[in-house]
Amino acid sequence: MTKVPEISVIISTYNSPEWLEKVLWGYSVQTVSDFEIIVADDGSDHKTSDIIRAMKSETKLSIKHVWHEDNGFQKCEILNKAILASETDYLIFTDGDCIPRQDFVKTHLDNRQDKYFLSGGHFPLSMEVSHLITKDDILNQKCFDLKWLKSKGLKSSFKNLKLTKTNAISKLLNTVTSTKPTWNGGNASGWKKDILAINGFDERMQYGGQDREFGERLINSGIKPKRVRYFAIVVHLEHERGYVNESAWKINNDIRKQTKKIKRTQTLEGIRQLK
Repeated sequence: MTKVPEISVIISTYNSPEWLEKVLWGYSVQTVSDFEIIVADDGSDHKTSDIIRAMKSETKLSIKHVWHEDNGFQKCEILNKAILASETDYLIFTDGDCIPRQDFVKTHLDNRQDKYFLSGGHFPLSMEVSHLITKDDILNQKCFDLKWLKSKGLKSSFKNLKLTKTNAISKLLNTVTSTKPTWNGGNASGWKKDILAINGFDERMQYGGQDREFGERLINSGIKPKRVRYFAIVVHLEHERGYVNESAWKINNDIRKQTKKIKRTQTLEGIRQLK
């Protein structure tokens, strides 16, 4: 009998195979190994499936590729399909441009709590640094080292404290930060039962606030946010954003306003099409 993994990592992607490969190398050196990866692919071409196939043969990662045809930005729909494909009761959500530090999965595992979802963040890199990061830089964790990043052009900033390796400083920053804990698509996790109870992501929504609306419905249903912003670390690779459009923003904002106004907990157009 095949053992069910302890946790699922759902990674969204679209036609960014170079970035996805770097992200998957990050998962190959996690301090825990009892997890499955589900690549939620919003219609990429064969280059992404080629990378996934290669990574499955080169690493010990358990990877499922959930794909649908390209029909514009349909991240919410493919995430719902990935949720249904998951085999575990706890799910981490991240993106195919977010390289995880080696303790990322363990941090989400250690901090999970009933009636809570975990809210993380990301450390943004420039396009130049994003391209400079190699497989070896990920395997030896240099891409999380401030001295190394500064040697590649990272500018000094208070935000660099996010990459601190000191646990006491991380705890302090998580306590004093004024950043509100929200559902952030690149770094968040929650219980599958809670996600199914709110009917997953709203498939009417394209780019712009769809993750926040999802988290707002979780909160409306009694699930509280728990901040792991300075514990669960990913570096974010820069990329073009050709899917941004004003009409989608307006639709999404109207849906979010309604969710807040009536304290909606379920979307009618999610994992199950409700009536």
